[in-house]
Amino acid sequence: MRTKQEYLDSLVKKHDNLYLDGQIISRDHESLKAAANVIGTTFDLAQDPALAKITTAKSHISGETVNRFTHIHQTPDDLHRKQDMTRMYCQKVSQCIGRCMGVDAMNAINCVSYEADRANKGQTKYHKNFLKWLERVQKEDLVGACAQTDVKGHRMKRPAEQDDPDQYLRVVEKNDKGIVVRGCKVHITFASVADEILVLPTRSLTKDEGDWAVAFAVEADHPDIKQVLSPHNLRPRGKDFKRGFDWGFVDSYVIFEDAFVPWERVFLCGETQHGGICALLFALFHRHSYSGCKPAVGDMLVGLATLAAEVNGIEKTPHVREKIAELITITELGYAAGFTASAKGEPKVYIPGVGKMDYGPGACIPDSIYANVGRCITGEAVFKEQQILCEIAGGMPATFPHEGDFLNPETSELLKKYVNRSDAMSVEEQIKFWMLFFDYTNSGASGAIAYGAMHGGGSPIMEQIAIYSQYDLEKRKDIVKTLAGMDVTSGTPGDHGV
Repeated sequence: MRTKQEYLDSLVKKHDNLYLDGQIISRDHESLKAAANVIGTTFDLAQDPALAKITTAKSHISGETVNRFTHIHQTPDDLHRKQDMTRMYCQKVSQCIGRCMGVDAMNAINCVSYEADRANKGQTKYHKNFLKWLERVQKEDLVGACAQTDVKGHRMKRPAEQDDPDQYLRVVEKNDKGIVVRGCKVHITFASVADEILVLPTRSLTKDEGDWAVAFAVEADHPDIKQVLSPHNLRPRGKDFKRGFDWGFVDSYVIFEDAFVPWERVFLCGETQHGGICALLFALFHRHSYSGCKPAVGDMLVGLATLAAEVNGIEKTPHVREKIAELITITELGYAAGFTASAKGEPKVYIPGVGKMDYGPGACIPDSIYANVGRCITGEAVFKEQQILCEIAGGMPATFPHEGDFLNPETSELLKKYVNRSDAMSVEEQIKFWMLFFDYTNSGASGAIAYGAMHGGGSPIMEQIAIYSQYDLEKRKDIVKTLAGMDVTSGTPGDHGV
């Protein structure tokens, strides 16, 4: 496995295909340093023997120890450990750890490529291609990003109905060496500091939409790709009020300009049924990952709220305790739902109109209902959580002075006098606290964080659709009918699945 420094050194060797504010930039650009620092944490902590149980795994391909962010989940215990690893990492850096998108895409493609080959009766080699690619990713400890979300054009039109067919990424040419693709994937987090980008369909597809049913892997610095960046970094700090960790992230519009992809990197091409399942499976794995990262963010929010209450001297008031309890409830319900999704994991997937069925080469897939429930609970709560923080903190964070004003001899002591609210905490510690509170509630980055927390992995409405469509409503109706003495025509209560 790589070290953080080896990862950082590899970034500067990549082809420059990153665009920011009208300029081409290299991967050691100042705007990307925080994001690279976040990813780098996954290499440093994976070297810690005390954390090895959750940060590493045994490859089902080679039997070697690999970074868990490159591992295919084989058992419910693998899912449990991925969830706990994600929560631990996100606690260390304060927010998204940046590698979940890659491992979630790997696990989706692992199943879909296998099933597509099986349906094609061995005429394709998608799964073999994928395993060969994955073996290299595991051996070299490469960072994967996932590019799923298309720009979608006119939202009420399907891919084949668009006036411009490039509004969904598609195959425009096939030859004996590979495929050529065109389109744009958007909101692709950490793609600029990744090694590989896994490209997946974004939705279900009809039989006439084979050009859009494509999954493949490309190098993040592919010469036929342009990444247009949106960095989200916290306000810079000097040494006097230095943060414990400088977190940041960066999103990309990943534009494919007739990009060539060799067949050995193609994992799906034209199989529309499996294209739709691929989209759903990635969403499922990624929503399960949220049951690790969102509780970690919840841990930080609980800490922010509790400290804000203590600094303001209101920690013992009943209404403040109720608000903090609400934050705790959201946090732990999200984790509990994900833990249950892990425990009920099995090599099955829910197919609309069919129900649960065996799918893939035997790898473990989290339970869809509970993964979606956990993601929905935490996604819906994003702005409620911000409201609670606002209510407890008051207006202080919105107008808190900049670092330099606390260092200026003309204003330093005056400001320290007038921002001091607590006898139990030094004013210097209070300043550090309110600066961090500002970072995650009032900064430019905090707005992007909130939008990402709401929509990442699918907006709450998407989880609600999955929950409603997959939940066994007939079983619940039968329970009521039986209790009411009504005729039960759909079966005996208890016959249906969860």
